[in-house]
Parts: sequence; structure tokens; C-alpha cells
Amino acid sequence: MKLPPRTASAYFRSPDPRRPGLLIHGTDPERVTARRQEVVQALIGPQGEAEMRLTRLAGADLRKDPAALLDAVTARGFFPGPRVVLVDEAGDGATPAMEVALEEWREGDAVIVVTAGQLNARSSLRKLFEGHSAAYAAAIYDDPPSAEEVGRLVREAGLTRLSGEAAGALEALARDVAPGDFRQTLEKLALYMLGEEREATAEDVALVSPLSPDADLDDVLEAVAGGDQGALGPILRRLWAQGTTPVSLCIGATRYFRQLHLVAADPGGPEAGIGRMRPPVFGPRRDRIVRFARRWGMYRLEEALEILTETDLQLRSVSVAPQASVMERSLIRLTMLGNARR
Repeated sequence: MKLPPRTASAYFRSPDPRRPGLLIHGTDPERVTARRQEVVQALIGPQGEAEMRLTRLAGADLRKDPAALLDAVTARGFFPGPRVVLVDEAGDGATPAMEVALEEWREGDAVIVVTAGQLNARSSLRKLFEGHSAAYAAAIYDDPPSAEEVGRLVREAGLTRLSGEAAGALEALARDVAPGDFRQTLEKLALYMLGEEREATAEDVALVSPLSPDADLDDVLEAVAGGDQGALGPILRRLWAQGTTPVSLCIGATRYFRQLHLVAADPGGPEAGIGRMRPPVFGPRRDRIVRFARRWGMYRLEEALEILTETDLQLRSVSVAPQASVMERSLIRLTMLGNARR
């Protein structure tokens, strides 16, 4: 049977051990793995693997030895409690073994938990589980978690004291990072706030969030927007040493100044403009964008975008000028533009 997405999350947290099997398939291996871990943990508990109530099989091996699955499902363990046979990375080649194991399954046998990549509607493995009267098939999509699911994960991490901005920052982060990274962030935030009597803030969330590979890029762009010409040289040397190309820096600068222009051009002012940004921005970065947008104003930001457009065309042309020098000169021009009197 198909497990509908609207009920899948609840089932993963509390699976029925009287069901013979569950197929979890999807395009994102990390999301599939996270759901599989949740199901297995719910079925056998934290000590299940140590008590040898978890048997792992590779999906590819079942083509050569299909009887291994039925043997593992019907075996009796030394320790009492439910058992799980986990079959990872299964494909249609595992269908015959799955068919026999599901047909022979009896209550008290191990629950079969199967993971797979993307399975189309013609997949024999998917058809087997979807057409079975007792087993489930659940498709995992790349949709971001709902606010309800984020709230549940936050509560499970023990984060009971959050400011409104911190809760919003976590919801935004859940949409932008992988599920495993989000769970690790919640764990780090819980440890960071251990013993604190105050609410967690958006700044606290930013401190423990996964480091962005664009962190140095943000540094140089904020130096330009803030008119700090002296900071440009050291940051640019670090960027070039890391392998950042002038073209990618120009693209990032153009995207950043477009954001500033969007905020500055809002009829309700920068505070209203920042509220319309998607994904939303929180904490100190939000304050800096508002400050820079107000400092530059809409018209000077349009001049900045013209400079960046010219630079992009020059970088992509057949010019023999050193690209790093071209980009650095443009950033200096932007810094001087931002410092010019209106």
C-alpha cells in the first residue's frame, strides 16, 4: 500500500511491527537515510543493534542469494523484542527475494525495511510494496519540512525557550540545509544554550549554523558595501588562495547588490523590503543589509549594478587584462562610490 505523505511522518515515528515491510524510496539519499534511521530506531530501540535484533543486507546481494532475506526474516534472535532486517540500496533485482519474504512473513518475524533511490511507476519493487495488502511504500520528496515538523524536531532537541526570531531563523534554515545538517544544528544549539536562563535568539542560531562556503565572499561584499577599502586586500588574497575565480566573485557581488537594491527600492522603506526577502534573513546580517541599503540608496545601487555588469562583460570577453586585477579594481570603484557624498 502507498503510505500517503500527510501521514508518513507520523508513521515513521511510530511504525507498526505487525506490518511485514516498509519500502522508503526517493531521490535524496540523505533524506531517505534519515527516515530509515527513524523507523529502525522506533522499531527496535537504541539497544536493538547491540542486542543483535538488526540484520543488515545489501540490496545488490539479494540477486545472487535471494534466500538470505527469508532466512534473516524468519530467524529467531537470542534477545527478546522486535527485529528488523534492513535492506539498503535495493533495486528491481531484489524484487523476487522480497516477494517470497513478504508472502512467507508471519507475525513475530522481523520487519523488512527497504531503502531505494528514485523508483519510477514501472519499478517492480515499487509495484510489489504498493500492491501488497499489508506492507507500505513511502516516497520521500525533496520538499522542505513543514513548520509542524520543524517544531517537533526543536522540541525533541530540548529547545523549549526560543525567541520569535530564533524560531523563524530555524524554519528558514530547515528549508536551506540538508536534514542531517539541520538536526546537528539543533543539537549544537541545545548544547550552546545549556545552563542559560534566557531565550535563544537569531544570533545564537547564526553562531551554530553550518558554515557557508560563501562566508569569505560575504566578508568582502560587506566590506565593499560598508566602504571599508582597507579590508579588501587581505580578504581578496584569501579568496584567491581558496580558488575563488573573479567571475564567480562578480556573480556573487551582482547578486548581493541586487538584494540591496531590492530592499532599498521598496516603497515602504528598507525595513519593509528586508521583510519581503526570500529566503528570509535574520540576525546581524539582516541589520547590515538594512543599514547598507539605507546608506547607498536606490540610485547609487543602480550605478553599482551598472559597474558590475560592465565588469562581468569584460571578464567574459577576450580581454588580456588580468581578471583578478579587473575584479579588484571594480570593487575599489564600488567602495569609493559608496563613500561618495550624495
